[in-house]
Amino acid sequence: MVDNPRDIRICFFGDSFVAGTGDPTYLGWPARACVAMRSPRYSLSYYNLGIRGNTSEQIETRWLAEATLRFPKETDNRVVFSFGTNDNRVEEGQRFVEQADSILCARRILTQAKALFPVLFVGPPPTADEAMNRRTASLSNAYGDLCNALGIPYLDTYQPLISNALWMQEVAAVDGAHPAASGYLALAQQVIDWPAWQNWFGQDNSNS
Repeated sequence: MVDNPRDIRICFFGDSFVAGTGDPTYLGWPARACVAMRSPRYSLSYYNLGIRGNTSEQIETRWLAEATLRFPKETDNRVVFSFGTNDNRVEEGQRFVEQADSILCARRILTQAKALFPVLFVGPPPTADEAMNRRTASLSNAYGDLCNALGIPYLDTYQPLISNALWMQEVAAVDGAHPAASGYLALAQQVIDWPAWQNWFGQDNSNS
């Protein structure tokens, strides 16, 4: 046992993929990623703040107020963002958030967040909709470029999962967008293996 272990708190902000929609175990990927990091060296609290249907613009309006409610000043506070899929939705020929606006919104969110907390960004995954996937691939690349410019670690989930047969099979079987438990486990494993995520829990408490 460790005397007075660090009190780490993480808020996960995003959409239905963060919330774990479609997972019969109700764990999604944030819970699985946090379970994998259990250690007596620290106390870890995580808050799943994913909302189904949320776009980047909707997350921008709420994230800071919701994080502030959960982050005491004396604790080790971090934020993970994951959004973009709903920006790419199209209804009656109209995209919910155009890519240029999505990038500007992400820039505002990430710039503000980085000034306050350690930040990670997990990119949007593929669905069973080919047109949506083309938009998601483009947006994911743009998010990656943005994060690189801002010095924020970015995890591209699109490319690994589009070639992951289990993810794609479950997405098709559930609702065309969300996987079941095994798909979320595959996404969680990407996060778990990500050096930027692992470094958050290292002895040196690295932020990148």
